[in-house]
Amino acid sequence: MTERREPLERIADALERLAPPVQSPVDWLGSPAYVWTGNVAKPVARIETIEFETLRGIDEQKIAVSTNLERLAKGAAAHDMLLWGARGMGKSGLIRAASARLIEKHPGRFALVQVVSDGLSSIADLIDILSKQDRAYLLFLDDLGFAHGQPHENLALRSLLDGTIVARPSNIRLAVTSNRRAIVQRGHEEAAALHERDERDDALALADRFGLTLGFHPCDQGTYLEIVHAYTDPLDLSFDEEEALAWAIARGNRSGRIAYQFANEVAGRSGKAL
Repeated sequence: MTERREPLERIADALERLAPPVQSPVDWLGSPAYVWTGNVAKPVARIETIEFETLRGIDEQKIAVSTNLERLAKGAAAHDMLLWGARGMGKSGLIRAASARLIEKHPGRFALVQVVSDGLSSIADLIDILSKQDRAYLLFLDDLGFAHGQPHENLALRSLLDGTIVARPSNIRLAVTSNRRAIVQRGHEEAAALHERDERDDALALADRFGLTLGFHPCDQGTYLEIVHAYTDPLDLSFDEEEALAWAIARGNRSGRIAYQFANEVAGRSGKAL
């Protein structure tokens, strides 16, 4: 009897090792942020971001985003948001910073949920889960772009924003960042002009479904230097403005990201952490 049981026990042990681990239920009220991968939600203990006040050159955008998130947290009518434009000008940084600021101001009432690209197809399932929670959520889709010839995700998101017979819960709104307002990837010049126009029209139709659309544009020289100072002044670090400008010229772009990189270089030379 014992000899017969031993092989069965070994088989059972092997099957147990092969089986995927049982996922613990997600506490949707316990963390300030989460990452949705499509079938798993990973709690995030702290949102990594720069301070809201450090963001420069986008004052109007800061006011618009923070006001909209405040409404969402309070249960008032709020917009889905599309932040589009120049790379490195603080689109995703603003979403993270404004969310962290709101969470600190209203603990427990609001959470940020970043949806990775693989999670877009199951975002309707995520919304169904969150609709049952007594909390406000901002679903964050960063650097969104749809490939040519693959319109299904575009159409799914359009339907989610505006076009289904089921109303989306008022405690859930979307924030999308993209380098282009049309949210469509460049390239594929060989595609037919009519086909490209149709895809462009579809992408613009998606953009039109956002109640709040904010553009981000390359900063001028003065704003670029102001951003560098915003990082270096709190650390009592000085820098050569001509070198800061040369740093940007060498990278072909003046932006908040480039300003941060230069400030990081200045801090590193002084043995300080930025």
